Amino acid sequence: MTVSRPVRAGLTVLASGLVLAGCASAPASAPRGPVELNLVALNDFHGNLEPSKYSYAPAGSDKKQTIQAGGIDLLKGALDAFRKEDKDLLFVAAGDLIGASPAMSSMFADEPAIEAMNRMGLVASSLGNHEFDQGREELLRQQHGGCESPRPSKACQLTKDFRGAGFSYLAANVVDAQTGKNLVPGWRVVDVKGVKVGLVGAVLKDTPSVAVASAVKGLSFLDEAESINKMMPAMRAQGAQVFVVLIHEGGHTGEAFDKTYCDGLQGPIVGIVKKLDPAIRLVITGHSHKGYLCKVDGRVVTQADYAGHVLSRIKMTVDGASGRVDDIQVRNVVMAPGAFTPDAQLSAYLNDVRARSTAELAKPVARIGAAGVPRKESESGESPLGNLIADAVVAATRDQGVQLGFMNPGGIRKDLEAGSNGVVSFGQAQAVLPFGNTLVVLDITGAQLRAMLEQQWDRPGNSQYMLQVSRGLSYAWDSTRPVGQRLVPGSLKVDGKPVEENKTYRIVANNFLAEGGDNFPALAQGVNRKDLGMRDLDALIAYLKQNPDIGASSLAAPQPRIQKVR
Repeated sequence: MTVSRPVRAGLTVLASGLVLAGCASAPASAPRGPVELNLVALNDFHGNLEPSKYSYAPAGSDKKQTIQAGGIDLLKGALDAFRKEDKDLLFVAAGDLIGASPAMSSMFADEPAIEAMNRMGLVASSLGNHEFDQGREELLRQQHGGCESPRPSKACQLTKDFRGAGFSYLAANVVDAQTGKNLVPGWRVVDVKGVKVGLVGAVLKDTPSVAVASAVKGLSFLDEAESINKMMPAMRAQGAQVFVVLIHEGGHTGEAFDKTYCDGLQGPIVGIVKKLDPAIRLVITGHSHKGYLCKVDGRVVTQADYAGHVLSRIKMTVDGASGRVDDIQVRNVVMAPGAFTPDAQLSAYLNDVRARSTAELAKPVARIGAAGVPRKESESGESPLGNLIADAVVAATRDQGVQLGFMNPGGIRKDLEAGSNGVVSFGQAQAVLPFGNTLVVLDITGAQLRAMLEQQWDRPGNSQYMLQVSRGLSYAWDSTRPVGQRLVPGSLKVDGKPVEENKTYRIVANNFLAEGGDNFPALAQGVNRKDLGMRDLDALIAYLKQNPDIGASSLAAPQPRIQKVR
């Protein structure tokens, strides 16, 4: 298998974005007859170096079982087994390899996750929205290497010579607004068994709504399908015969994760796939954290759950002369314990990273009066852990005149766990709030507060996304009322008093949410802003220390903050 490589010394970058070795020999002539191309794909790895909980119904059963699936050594063992069947196997990904990661990876700037992918032989991945968590400079450092980072306390702590990703990040639809050039290449061509395969990447065009505004400042996120289609002539000019899309956007289906092929896929990816160039027969997706094997307008559309729980095995039968795709077969393979022999070298690497991180992660930071605090929301949209975090950020900013606090549920990545004695470790707290977001205080009017809350239901597909609110704020909502008017009139109150439309309220939220993230533009209109530089995680830990009797039961207030009337 001959592939283009990321920019390194001695390599030549073509205007199209393709990277070729200057001294590489000419590829072999195209084969005649059918050729079997084997790919393995994953998505949304999120730095999960170790196995994590995964629930699924095995083939032929309607009953779910829960296991600890994944882990980098097991994934490498699976890939080694697959490569014994085909040494030219192509390993690709669909974004979010890093970001929102467990502490073992995030505390080292996700360099362990990048290194694990290098050792697995990953060839290319689309960018995901979480690749932008720390801004473009850090993204490019993780691609190309080096130690100059906005996170100097985390970068290059495992090694003083971080060399970056040995694979290519691809994004056809991310453009520097000033120069008009792609942030990273949109595509690359790989020669597999004499067949040239064009890999083209994209990330959801709505990335600015799910990223910190400052992290994507100066970047344009264009229509996914149009951007992908624009890359096709350049790939064809470089001899590409088969085209594979790696895209960080997805969907969902009620059908089994391993059913081939589902026909009920729903979500944003469906409309994108329908607009793609007819020559594209395979679309590998991410973002929605689902497992599915589907078809949309005759094209195969796959996703492999998340966190390394599943790998998608894809076999394409191609006419070697014309590049015509005659057949595609796909299986989603669960990375269950014992299914494959873990790779010894990656096991040793994992043990080393674990040892380096254990001492820090195991440090006790607080004691609570329960075994943990859950993030599961009630029917009204309120959760014990959401309440806790919202109260914590208010407590940390009272000296700034803050009255109310808000937390986006997507930023709460796990339940708050504790040992049998109620002790919470730093690692357990950090797993809840892994992004390192800072707290921003700002002023909004009562009218803006109302508009912000109404935006919880102003979403595609009539979905809801409930902000977690601090003590002192209360309201009721009615699902039968029109979008934009869901709040029950007269129910929105602060400290028991009706909210006044023209009155100013001082609030606190993390920097992502404060900049209008998660589709809450009303927050971006706030004034008198001040980023305190205080991490939301530090506020949570301080609050836990100050309130040792906190537990799930004590958070279930007799009078809920949010009420659903129907």
